[in-house]
Amino acid sequence: MGRLLLLVVTVFVVACTPQADMEPARAPTLAGSLQPYITPSPSAIPPSATPISTRTPLPTATPHTYTVKSGDTMGSIALELGLDMGDLVNANPDISPYAMSIGQTLLIPDDDTLNALPAIEPLALSFADPDCYATLSGGIWCFVLAQNDTEGVVEGISFEIQLYEGDGSLTATEIAFPLLDRLSSGEAMPALLFFADAPADIQAYAELRTAFEGAENDEKYPAASLQGVLTQISWDGKSAQVSGEALVESDTVEKVWVVATAFSADGAVVGVRRWESDAGGQKFDLTVASLGPEIASVSLLVEAHRPVTFQE
Repeated sequence: MGRLLLLVVTVFVVACTPQADMEPARAPTLAGSLQPYITPSPSAIPPSATPISTRTPLPTATPHTYTVKSGDTMGSIALELGLDMGDLVNANPDISPYAMSIGQTLLIPDDDTLNALPAIEPLALSFADPDCYATLSGGIWCFVLAQNDTEGVVEGISFEIQLYEGDGSLTATEIAFPLLDRLSSGEAMPALLFFADAPADIQAYAELRTAFEGAENDEKYPAASLQGVLTQISWDGKSAQVSGEALVESDTVEKVWVVATAFSADGAVVGVRRWESDAGGQKFDLTVASLGPEIASVSLLVEAHRPVTFQE
């Protein structure tokens, strides 16, 4: 009697483990795979470096909220809910788009809420025109250097970067953020953004979207400093090795961030890199690469975070 062999193939679909929130350009691609982007002659479009009006969030009796889950980013949430990302960021000025925690609650603005909010200007920050660099893959990195000329701490900084083609038509617009939550008085740091698909002949402009006054001695951000910093720029100026130690004046620290910004000889931002640690006093060692001209100098900023517990 013949035997019948039945082969049963069972296919299991396993959900991918969500990754932690990502921020742009934590480790820029080495300059060997990039080409410097040369800004074309300005078109007839009038550039604007004047802060535009924005809205501040006001609580409502029955606010709509969203609970952050693993793998969420501010951009993905805005896309999922059909929101303008700038409105979502503006409604949550105390939440960093690149440091959201699972279980954290976001306020979701609706049309009625947005229409009822008064229009005000963000805090006055000085900022430069975007420094943009094209990659061989067809994308473009843009950096906007923000300078805090106020007498206090500024939080919730964001810029809208607009790309125009040579004929004056708007081809892309996105929101750029810095890699730290706060910017102290007298300090400068870049907001950055990657356009994955952008034409070669573009002109970039930036508009300040949000900038809020922060508490000088916010308990969420313990005092931090750097010591023993050593910066070594490579012989060709395409990268810089930076090392030192981050010291935090607190025994309870969730994470420490050190951001290195590389500048060219004429002051243009050519690269940014963020180092992260989950402990208080840590030695850091990082490499920041240039996306364009040679590196002439590197500046460092440090920020520490205390752990925050969110209700589920």
